[in-house]
Amino acid sequence: MVYNAKSAISPNLPPMDILFGKTAAMHAVRNKIERVAETDVPVLIQGESGTGKEICVQLLHSLSLRSRGSLVKVSCPAIPHSLLETELFGYEKGAFTGAMSTKLGRVEQAHQGTLFLDEVGSLDLNVQSKLLQVLQDGTFVRVGGHESRSIATRLVSAANGDLRTQVEAGSFRLDFLFRINAVTINLPPLRERIADLPVLIDYFIDHYSRIFHHTPELLSKSAVRLMQNYHWPGNIRQLENLIRSYVLIGSEEALVAELMPEQPRGGITTEIDLSEPISLKNITRQATHDLERQIILKVLQANSWNRQKTAKWLQISYRSLLYKLSEAGMPEVPPRPLRVPGTKKTEERQMRPALSTPIPRTRIY
Repeated sequence: MVYNAKSAISPNLPPMDILFGKTAAMHAVRNKIERVAETDVPVLIQGESGTGKEICVQLLHSLSLRSRGSLVKVSCPAIPHSLLETELFGYEKGAFTGAMSTKLGRVEQAHQGTLFLDEVGSLDLNVQSKLLQVLQDGTFVRVGGHESRSIATRLVSAANGDLRTQVEAGSFRLDFLFRINAVTINLPPLRERIADLPVLIDYFIDHYSRIFHHTPELLSKSAVRLMQNYHWPGNIRQLENLIRSYVLIGSEEALVAELMPEQPRGGITTEIDLSEPISLKNITRQATHDLERQIILKVLQANSWNRQKTAKWLQISYRSLLYKLSEAGMPEVPPRPLRVPGTKKTEERQMRPALSTPIPRTRIY
């Protein structure tokens, strides 16, 4: 997610109305963050990739009594297991070959601040055990050292999946889980907060318009409707990347293409979850719905998005076609193509003031 200097909390955070929108689930997240921020209890933030867990960690740190200290992030899966212990706890000079001087670890760097363990589920059991001691009594020993050192830090962890499943599998310590989740904050995926989509779209467009010194045309109603019906597997990160590309390239057609389902090769394919009993009737209905959507899209494109011709080709009424387009969340009008440099609109747009005065925009979402 991008950061905005207009935030009243921190120059590195977006405004609060952008962060939490207007859905009840996000308001509950905001309330929990504000309640626990000024305490030192460990917090576990759970949510799918791209839902904004790191932003919530930054907000927690910014609102905490340790905000003047450092926020030290440890990307657990990015550090090889063989190096993770020395990265976390540091080492003494001569601890191993190549240790020419003493090195402070991330834990020690977070003294009087916040230690953030990202994707904590990837920590091996040995490191979990040593971090457990830090949480219990605030002490640790550098690698190759003998002196016990004391620190005061606030631990915040983030996980993409359910850590209890890892506990059952034996790859995560139950006592460590109890220590890191005195408070658990669950971030909802974007598909469960679609009401917040308009303000997020507007925010990202304005943000990248300032970065690229260019303001694109407003998205059509059909494109926005398609975005509201999309399932967003990559959540807010995916939305941000999509809008950044739209602002930079200016092609609504490319944006729509990114959101349309890929046609399966070699016939109809259906993903089936066999972890529980399935309904053949429901699966068949969904497969038929997906195939119908693909056929309508293909015929629309073949007829240059002429809906009258498309209805005749499909041998259905014009009214039925409009209903099916609306039901499937597909655009009813052709998306705007990529702008060609040198056109009158482009020349007029280039004459507009750059970024000192934002261009007024009328929301159509």
